Amino acid sequence: MIYADVLRPPGALEAGAFEDTCTHCGDCAASCPQAIITADPDGFPSVDVSARGCDFCNVCADVCAEDAILPAQSWDVRAVVGDSCLSVQGIMCRTCEDHCDAAAIRFRPMTGGRAQPLIDLNDCIGCGACVAPCPADALTLQKPVATSATDDISSASLSQASEFQNVQYLRMPRSRDT
Repeated sequence: MIYADVLRPPGALEAGAFEDTCTHCGDCAASCPQAIITADPDGFPSVDVSARGCDFCNVCADVCAEDAILPAQSWDVRAVVGDSCLSVQGIMCRTCEDHCDAAAIRFRPMTGGRAQPLIDLNDCIGCGACVAPCPADALTLQKPVATSATDDISSASLSQASEFQNVQYLRMPRSRDT
């Protein structure tokens, strides 16, 4: 059976081809230095970023004798912020931004002491490093979905990412002395 919502290791072949190629050997899970690869109900490798993210070391691809997992430097998933985000509720929290090495997460100030998290889908590599440290479990990884037949996935909006390019940050004026 093919599970559409199962997160496969980065570099895994497309659904269908992956299940046809993978032999359930478990080498990828046994060799993962982050220990994030487990098995889905059918014994195929799946990824759980609830404890830590993926660093794209490609060890899983290196040990895959069947080439069901190929080397990758990013994932076809992106971080998505849910309604339980503390910052949106007016509680100061920027934990996800602090853990995002790709600098894909920013916050737009809003009224009432709130801040709206914005994820730049072009910068987010889907590593999941922001998921585990979130104290409100507000972050998940999801595949971007194009909003129309002419959109490509890289420009699709998962959260407020489409607003990200329109955000203007306050900048201090340059010193008059320079």
